[in-house]
Amino acid sequence: MYTTLIALAAACSQAAAANSYNNLHNHEQAKREGKSVQGKPVTHLFRRGGTCAFPNHDGMVSVQSSGQNGGWAMSWDQPCSYGSWCPYACAPGQLSGQWDPDATSYTYPQSQYGGLYCDENGELQKPNPQNDYCYDGKGTVVAKNSAGSGVAFCQTVLPGNEEMLIPTFVDGGSEEVLAVPGTEYWAGTASHFYINAPGTSVEDGCKWGSSSSPQGNWAPYVAGANMDDSKNTYVKIGWNPVYLEDSCPFKNDMPSFGIRIACDDESQCLGLPCEIDPAKQSVNEVSGGGSAGAGNGQFCVVTAKNGAKAKIEVFQSESKAKRDVSHHRHNPASTRTTIAKVMTA
Repeated sequence: MYTTLIALAAACSQAAAANSYNNLHNHEQAKREGKSVQGKPVTHLFRRGGTCAFPNHDGMVSVQSSGQNGGWAMSWDQPCSYGSWCPYACAPGQLSGQWDPDATSYTYPQSQYGGLYCDENGELQKPNPQNDYCYDGKGTVVAKNSAGSGVAFCQTVLPGNEEMLIPTFVDGGSEEVLAVPGTEYWAGTASHFYINAPGTSVEDGCKWGSSSSPQGNWAPYVAGANMDDSKNTYVKIGWNPVYLEDSCPFKNDMPSFGIRIACDDESQCLGLPCEIDPAKQSVNEVSGGGSAGAGNGQFCVVTAKNGAKAKIEVFQSESKAKRDVSHHRHNPASTRTTIAKVMTA
């Protein structure tokens, strides 16, 4: 049973990782080449003159508001233009209940159509009136910070551009509930997080970064979670494939902090231990029976059964060593992507 569940989770995760990789690169290539959707530039789908202001009500949370996005969970240089879909963030532990009801599969560009619709008259339309703007996730996964400084968990925007813009900040010695979707969420996808080093603010960590610093999309670790209809919660931690790229200047540097999955009732959890501890592992290694995902990034999955709760714990740890490059060689052609969008069949 254990082997079957973990194998199933790993197989589905790798398939989803490939989809995510392809979608992200299709989006980037289309932007570079000036491609369009229905005759409009991809960077501003169906753009016309004018923008819709961020509503800032019913639990919606403004993010990176100093850019042209104006608080919407969009790229800093992308306004919420007339005739476009405008995703938004919700409070920690909550999920957006709004997306294009006609976009039912995780394919590009439909995977971009999340949030509210800014119509041609500059009015915001609520596409799923039966859903709240924000609603509570399953509540079965908590981020626990056992490190000294605050930690930024940055959730990707999906449906949306999949940038890590949705913040959950966990103070040292405290816990915060993470957003865990069930099968009701858009296209059955999971939530996905980038985990920044202790001391990184959400302003610095929850945005698209650069190779000058291991934060944002260059953060060392990623995590994902979702629940199936049998109340099994699948929780995943792993290495960010971007951190392992040949062009990454810190690809051989072991972080000074680790992450692990813990359960309140270990008898209800399959897959333990699931841990990345710099004192025990090297770069791109995980404890137990890890698997390789996108970009050969190693990960492990824990299944919390019957509605049991799990924690993703961040802790300080001294580095064991730099990685053995020959032992952990990977394929750079399959990196630069988010991973683990769907972890169950």
